[in-house]
Amino acid sequence: QVQLVESGGGLVQAGGSLRLSCAASGSIFTVAMGWYRQAPGKQRELVARITSSGDTNYADSVRGRFTISGDNTKNTVYLQLNSLKPEDTAVYYCAADPLNVCDELRQARHYDYWGQGTQVTVSS
Repeated sequence: QVQLVESGGGLVQAGGSLRLSCAASGSIFTVAMGWYRQAPGKQRELVARITSSGDTNYADSVRGRFTISGDNTKNTVYLQLNSLKPEDTAVYYCAADPLNVCDELRQARHYDYWGQGTQVTVSS
């Protein structure tokens, strides 16, 4: 069983940056990792996904602004958020998918493990 703990959220002005971290209690070498977000009143949506070999997928709304990366030696996945906009405000979750493929069509229900989330608030 894998436990995931996110950190790095906070309050930032529009145009600013944050770096989120997701520390896993077990190895992430054989799984794909995703960052999701959920804003109030909205569905949870995929932000970015990375396989253990480093292949990535991004939502169109964040491509070019956010970067997902992973460190298998530290069992940690990162999400660098740049050029933040107020519409990026949400709770951000990391999750582990046992199917280690580069497939942006994988649904939230396919991810077996979830963190507790970290709040990102972007002020205008």
